[in-house]
Amino acid sequence: MASLDRELTAGPTPPRAGRWSEYTQLSRQIKQAGLLDRRHGYYTAKLSLNLVLLAAGGAAFAALGDSWWQLVIAAYLAVVFTQIAFVGHDAGHRQIFRSRRANNLVGLVHANLLVGISFGWWVGKHNRHHTNPNHEDLDPDIDIPTLAFTTGQARDKRGLARVVARYQAFLFFPLLLLEAAQLHVASAKAIVRGSGRATMVEALLLLLHFVAYLTALFLVLSPLQAAAFIVVQQGLFGLYLGCSFAPNHKGMPTLTDAEELDFLRRQVLTSRNVRGSRPVNFSSANSTTRSSTICSPTCPGRTCATPSR
Repeated sequence: MASLDRELTAGPTPPRAGRWSEYTQLSRQIKQAGLLDRRHGYYTAKLSLNLVLLAAGGAAFAALGDSWWQLVIAAYLAVVFTQIAFVGHDAGHRQIFRSRRANNLVGLVHANLLVGISFGWWVGKHNRHHTNPNHEDLDPDIDIPTLAFTTGQARDKRGLARVVARYQAFLFFPLLLLEAAQLHVASAKAIVRGSGRATMVEALLLLLHFVAYLTALFLVLSPLQAAAFIVVQQGLFGLYLGCSFAPNHKGMPTLTDAEELDFLRRQVLTSRNVRGSRPVNFSSANSTTRSSTICSPTCPGRTCATPSR
């Protein structure tokens, strides 16, 4: 677990001294306002609610048995999986506990075991994103084969990818239906490329997830029903995830090495806040108010909307 503790924490690379006075001042103000205080009550309630919802979905699945009504359960579990993934996101940002080890444990259970996504791989990718958001060469979140975020990326596309990029405004939401599958595949690739005890722990948890998931489906449902369940549940899972996180950076300015922006401006100018009601903020885990989390990555989800105001 020691290697996991060193490797798994999402957030921007710490700024170098001497160049980041504004960022330091903002961070100090956020800390003095108590916005970095851990919200143990909130996360206890959220984790408990998620587990209850997951158990309820499992019970309903078992009770319904061999029925096409299971597709309703598939849609329900897509929502539950996304809420569980949000907890993994917050654990990666060390928003839940002060202890790196405790956050990593929560992240591994929620990401690897419960939803089938590699926590270690995702944290590494998320670190690179937060360090250089919307940077054409350095942000992995805008390096997507089927989408173009700049005219240069659109020009460089070839074949089917070029066609998709041309009509991406119309295809964006259908493509999000494949997001969960992409995350599973990328996780598996990361595990295969990795080595060491941390990778073995992640591989075991991912294996347990998929064995339990597929065994339950094919024991209870017919092969056709099981396949339809997977398509609906995983498709809506990806759609919900994508709709929650995409608004923060998509359509905002992209950067290159030619822009000499300091750390704070790189974070703020490439992100937006979407002000929503409490139900909207809860359903998106405050991911639409992420400029505060970008500037203060350990700010708990319950309070991360406050500094954006």
